[in-house]
Amino acid sequence: MTTYYRTDVVCSVRRPCLEDWLHPEWANIRFLGAVTAQSVIGPGSLVPCPAFTVTGPTSRAVRFRLGSGHSWGIGLLPLGWARLVAARASDYADRFVDGAADPVFAGFAPLAEALAASGGDHAHELALIEAHMARLLDGPAHPAEATILALHTALVDPETLTVADIAERVGMQVRSLERLSRRAFGFPPKLLLRRQRFLRSLAQFMIDPSRKWLGTLDGAYHDQSHFVRDFRRFMGMSPSEYARAPKPLLAAAAHARLAAAGQAVQGLHAPTP
Repeated sequence: MTTYYRTDVVCSVRRPCLEDWLHPEWANIRFLGAVTAQSVIGPGSLVPCPAFTVTGPTSRAVRFRLGSGHSWGIGLLPLGWARLVAARASDYADRFVDGAADPVFAGFAPLAEALAASGGDHAHELALIEAHMARLLDGPAHPAEATILALHTALVDPETLTVADIAERVGMQVRSLERLSRRAFGFPPKLLLRRQRFLRSLAQFMIDPSRKWLGTLDGAYHDQSHFVRDFRRFMGMSPSEYARAPKPLLAAAAHARLAAAGQAVQGLHAPTP
């Protein structure tokens, strides 16, 4: 996992909900309880989110609205997905589902029910999550654990520039690497490298929005136009449009995540065994 995170939203009569954009990231399991939420991955209209929402790894921005209330989330790294979900990550990439209706996520259903029945106490609900996840992880390692960790380590290394670099570091043929990448990470290695490069630049802006985009660019970008193309691909808007947009939740979340877990965005977390 990356983090267990609780979101508390208080809206007003004049502004009954908050809207923001999530950047591309790894999979997340969210327990919304009575919170009214709507979301869409990529372009399109917002649709209601189920109380127990599972979002696969994403390569597109997620636009969402949240009403008043508190909710919990669990960020899953690729190894977490491989160990806890009996399905290919690529089957859930860039989409979210009702975890209560999908048998693949039955292992999380008791936790969803326990949180829904809880009174809202932060410490009690966190303890429920920690105990349940400990039970789920009390088992043998995934057969490909070492390879998944090696692939993930290569992805988050800024010195890794090509799929050939990854294959050499992991010690796999490119075709086998592609299969493993789709199974545990959701996307082919080439797209994941592109996403990591983009997220490294975006994270710099999230921490210090006063910086010009040119000052945040990852060293792997050839020029600013290269970055702008990636920005439109992943966020569905230009960097200037994003800079002007209000970020009532994600701006605060980036600083909180950096302080608590060492990275401003989930997709930059290093793997942990």
